[in-house]
Amino acid sequence: MKHIQFSVTYPERFVHPLHDQLMDETGASRAELLMWSPTADATTLFWCDGDRTATERIVASIDSLRSSHFVEDVDGTYVFLQQDGYEFAPALLETIAESHVIFLPPVVFCADGTVRFEAVGEATALSAFHDDLSELGDVTIERVHEFARRTSPSQLTPRQREALEVAVAVGYYERPRDGSVADVAEALDCSTSTAGELIRKAEAAVLKSYVETL
Repeated sequence: MKHIQFSVTYPERFVHPLHDQLMDETGASRAELLMWSPTADATTLFWCDGDRTATERIVASIDSLRSSHFVEDVDGTYVFLQQDGYEFAPALLETIAESHVIFLPPVVFCADGTVRFEAVGEATALSAFHDDLSELGDVTIERVHEFARRTSPSQLTPRQREALEVAVAVGYYERPRDGSVADVAEALDCSTSTAGELIRKAEAAVLKSYVETL
């Protein structure tokens, strides 16, 4: 099983109205389709990196919109949408429906016109999907790796994971810092040098895994 990250630029006739508006919006540069329902009505959860005003302008471009609910966050705006339909181009929906692969959230819409998403499946099925999608837009494969049934933020040992959990619990990562390496060592019943090494190795593993996912 393979896990592939795609990037696609579609011609105007296949661009979703929300994406089209995003490319014209100066107050936002990225929108993410985080979740969608398998029900007859199109219920979705979007996130936009703009404020509520910018997000409202983007969402207003959806003709099939029945209702919306906005929730502002520190780095953007979430919006729950209910629509009569998803408004994706029929040819695109047909290609997706006929593929033998699974699509993982989020679907990322960028202001430069690209759409990024990930798909999982057998190599032959992914290759066939790539060929079919290439007839609709300019497709780039950004990353290919083996699919893991259970994802992990890093290859942490149980002891390293415990050290991170304790560090968070004692306030080691608070600003200003409330806990120390000595506090972690006491909770783990080990030396301060051992606790410090466990934390450093765990942090390195987590950061490496994070960078690899970018």
